[in-house]
Amino acid sequence: MNIDQILDQIYLINHASKQKFIDCFEEIRLPKNHLIIRSDKVERSVFFIKKGIARAFSTFDDAEVTIAFGEEGDTIISLNSYILNQAGYENIELLEECDLYKISVKDLQSLFEKDIDIANWGRKFAEQELIKAEHRFISNQLGTATERYMELLKKHPTLIQRVPLGLVASYLGITQVSLSRIRASIK
Repeated sequence: MNIDQILDQIYLINHASKQKFIDCFEEIRLPKNHLIIRSDKVERSVFFIKKGIARAFSTFDDAEVTIAFGEEGDTIISLNSYILNQAGYENIELLEECDLYKISVKDLQSLFEKDIDIANWGRKFAEQELIKAEHRFISNQLGTATERYMELLKKHPTLIQRVPLGLVASYLGITQVSLSRIRASIK
């Protein structure tokens, strides 16, 4: 997914503003298993996935718990770093070699201050990230493991082929054995 498509899926901005915006991005490639965001460090960049997949996880009682996945078109961001300039709660690991678009928070904030179209894009971006977080929270609190699995399949149909099932089970808050039972009952 190219940067034009990624920006447009968040909010449409005029051509001149979009070009100023695009000029601030750097395209990078990072290897599989790279830890792009660390929970013990303030991250000063925002990333968008051109190609590849990533997972956000935290460690509780010496176990990694997957809290989100991202694929083409998605954002890799530590909201705590972005908003509060503090280390985040999560680590974000690339599960495949990834092609990414990177922009510094400093450049992004500067664009927000100078261009109302880009500032409106930023508002829509923040709203979408908040809705994603709210949805994850509500789904984890109210949905059964089967419902969460079905929702994952609906929203990310190729994810199951690209991500180890142990990580999917961790995301759903169940064991891999329970996930196998759910998958068997659906077939």
